Amino acid sequence: MSDDENQAGDPSHKRCGSALHSRPRKKATSSNPLVLHGRHFGRTVFALCNYPALLTAGVLRLVELEDSSIEDHPADVRREHRVFMELIDSYPGLLARLTNGEEEDIILVGEFLGKGASGARGDDTKTLKSAVLEWLVPRGQPLIPPLSRNTKSDRGFNHEVTGRLLCPAGIDWSNAETKQALKSGETAVRGDQWPIFLYNGYDYDPEDPWRGLLRSDILISGFKHVFTSPSSVEKEPKATRSGNAYLHGMKSVTKGSLAYIATQIRFSLSSSSVFSRTDTVTDSENFYHSILDLLEDPDEIAEVTDLMTWWTRRVFPNSSASQRAISKNSALSKIRAKRAALQESAAASTN
Repeated sequence: MSDDENQAGDPSHKRCGSALHSRPRKKATSSNPLVLHGRHFGRTVFALCNYPALLTAGVLRLVELEDSSIEDHPADVRREHRVFMELIDSYPGLLARLTNGEEEDIILVGEFLGKGASGARGDDTKTLKSAVLEWLVPRGQPLIPPLSRNTKSDRGFNHEVTGRLLCPAGIDWSNAETKQALKSGETAVRGDQWPIFLYNGYDYDPEDPWRGLLRSDILISGFKHVFTSPSSVEKEPKATRSGNAYLHGMKSVTKGSLAYIATQIRFSLSSSSVFSRTDTVTDSENFYHSILDLLEDPDEIAEVTDLMTWWTRRVFPNSSASQRAISKNSALSKIRAKRAALQESAAASTN
């Protein structure tokens, strides 16, 4: 990460009041507000997106929805519209600029936002490539055989440690035939075949697949590295002034940020050298979507709520979103109990 809000990104995203009205088209710099907003939005809400298309379709859909409901549309369209609305709500004045501007202005804003999102993704991919090697074995122990920080060809199923972590949950990595089939590519791994590294202690229970899911130490390290600063991985979990979370007022872990970090860690462990949405070997886009599908499934709300609370308490322990239950018999608990009793009594008397 390291001060990546001040670094240049990849072409695609940007934001700013005058951006929609600038002609001729200006070069998108990393300091442009829309680019900076795109960096954070991509990390925390939706990472793999064609922003010009998202904005264009979103504006048109707003007109359609004047006479219909979004619930009448298929699931993929509903998700796309939700992402569009989150983007609009997260940037004051953006909707007015989009609806009052011309198509060229909408495309320009989308390119700025996309530049930020892809730039942040590229920066994180680069820094995690090296950082992840520190999290593969207990601190102080050597990684055998050692892995290069600059090349990835010896990672993935080509290495005992990364191969074990990437092995799909439920498949026995210790089986020699299984290991060879994964290494040779004879056994292809789809994005929705989740790797064991997603589980706490790298332990998967087929009878209770939710147990420990998305609670592993390597995910926590990756999240802190990107959002609170690389140095916070080994220290007290708090957002530093240079961290992305602090810069954007982030005080809780989002579903999008969790799916993003899981995708980044999975890629850093793989032998693939270039992150690509369309890469059928790593199948990163399918993996990312499959994680989001679970986290956004209303039928899983109880488990997901517990998971997100667990994450926020570990990464942002001092935020209001992570505050634990009030201690029993404390003065505060007595005050709350008395207030609740008074309110209940008042409600009863009015009925």
